[in-house]
Amino acid sequence: MPLHLSDSPSIVPLPLSGPSAQDIARTIIDGFNRHYALFRYSAQRAKVLFESGNWHGIQQLSRERIEYYDIRVRECAAVLAAALKGSRIAASPFDDTRQNELDDHQRLFWHQVKKDVIELLRTHPQPECAETFFNSVSCRVLHRNYFNNDFLFVRPAIATDYLGGSRPSYRTYYPTTHGLMPALQQMIADFGLAAPFADLPTDVRRLARRIITTLRKRLSDDPGHRIGSDCQFHVLHSLFFRNKGAYIVGRFINHGSIYPFAIALTHSVAGEVEIDALLDSSDDISTLFSFTRAYFLVDMETPSAFVSFLNSLLPRKSKAEFYNAIGLQKQGKTLFYRDFLYHLSHSSDLFELSPGIEGMVMCVFTLPSYPYVFKVIRDHIRKDGMDHATVKSRYLLVKKHDRAGRMADTWEYSQVALPKQRFSDSLLNELRREIPSLIEENEHTIVLRHVYIERRMLPLNIYLSRSGDKAVASAIRQYGDAIRELAANNIFPGDMLYKNFGITRLGRLVFYDYDEIQRMTEMTFRRIPPAPNEEAEMASEPWYPVAKNDVFPEEFQWFLLGNPQIRKAFLKHHADLLDAAWWNQCRERVAQGRLENIYPYHVSKRLSARRLSSDA
Repeated sequence: MPLHLSDSPSIVPLPLSGPSAQDIARTIIDGFNRHYALFRYSAQRAKVLFESGNWHGIQQLSRERIEYYDIRVRECAAVLAAALKGSRIAASPFDDTRQNELDDHQRLFWHQVKKDVIELLRTHPQPECAETFFNSVSCRVLHRNYFNNDFLFVRPAIATDYLGGSRPSYRTYYPTTHGLMPALQQMIADFGLAAPFADLPTDVRRLARRIITTLRKRLSDDPGHRIGSDCQFHVLHSLFFRNKGAYIVGRFINHGSIYPFAIALTHSVAGEVEIDALLDSSDDISTLFSFTRAYFLVDMETPSAFVSFLNSLLPRKSKAEFYNAIGLQKQGKTLFYRDFLYHLSHSSDLFELSPGIEGMVMCVFTLPSYPYVFKVIRDHIRKDGMDHATVKSRYLLVKKHDRAGRMADTWEYSQVALPKQRFSDSLLNELRREIPSLIEENEHTIVLRHVYIERRMLPLNIYLSRSGDKAVASAIRQYGDAIRELAANNIFPGDMLYKNFGITRLGRLVFYDYDEIQRMTEMTFRRIPPAPNEEAEMASEPWYPVAKNDVFPEEFQWFLLGNPQIRKAFLKHHADLLDAAWWNQCRERVAQGRLENIYPYHVSKRLSARRLSSDA
């Protein structure tokens, strides 16, 4: 049933005379239920916005939803604080002296709160997310000296395997029983889109032909090279909305083998719905759910069932990444950290400084056996006018922005405790020298007060130094494409040096250094005026005034195109990026509110070439 804002539960005020453990447990779960009701409402709202073609509305909704969780946590913690302030139960947690120990009565009380929460979650459709919400609220109520396995859900208490809701998480279709085209038509109809299709019968025929072609290729590796008696399509019952697209996500089952697919729905120029593309490989689905994309808006009663389904399509991708992709970033953070701790306990290599050119803003280190890097802001940033608040604001901008498949998402953590013996001596010395305000150190532990964790990629400058002519030309073409796509999405990268871009596992070029990014609409792109005389041209200072946000694109070639091989490739495909006129035209389109079409799939996946120029 569709939700309405008026349907979202509110938090019942606690008795000021001293709430019981059960009262507190119920208050926290009520707070989570309110959060998740609003989360589902936003996904249902996205369906209405897609039907009407309100793309700006979808982007705004996506940005706002990112803040929902923290707002609800603060709201719930405030209710608890008001009720517990001054009571014996909270004397230590709310005492500014921060005593190091809870007394026995307090300890037993908070143990009971957790037990009561577990009891409330036994039949809950989102228990794993509610446990994370409980942790978030508890961390605001209790000082971190009291965080331990007894008070928090370090490991899940409620199993989510085979967890079901009021309806199945996916629908099943039998193409050999009812025919492929009728099955596809029913599949589309079951989503109940309240918008006309441009030509659904033609689209379904094209889709059926593409599916048959794909299956012939895929089934050539199957026993008997034929359709089996278990042949069926499984399709998640909710559409996945993002930007201008809606996606049907499913799997084809044959002889026990799973073949993932997604069907992309877009709008025609006339505003009618079209079946635009079939994504029919694991790489296609991985790209669709990439960490370089904005989060989906998808209505889920039981998110764990959705994640288990998605994990069956891409077993190599962690469940943490899927929770992130479907907009449940806090649950993604919880699972990511659990995976990280598990990896730490099953490895022995040391954290060490990341190879490559040292950053002026971040101190970056890595664990060689782990595919991520850890980034901590330096106490003394080596860039004029840059401070911690600015850096954090720009990472938050990326979190909320459409990343267009060209900016890496990050995991942001506070108070991360790591075993001291796992740090190399050189890294420890670097941290003590560069970030003393952001570390706490004792005999056995290093605590990072604030850290960003980001997927490790091969820096473009290193890739270029190791590659031949053909690979260099391809990478430089992608480099220019990335800059164009970021600009079209109102992002000016700022520092465009090759060291700030990386190559992913699938060979996609991604930008990952955000301390100098700004919105395109904040910038002024200018041509360098002619020098008044030779002396001015040879002077160390410019002969023309330069304001704070002035950019002179023709200067890019001086620090980017010194290598003749790179220069040749760049000028072949992206010479206009050296012209202020191109940047001003792009800036004008962005300022007018135009949203460019940047598809999360290759043009070869589209069903009709006639749609290449459509504004879908």
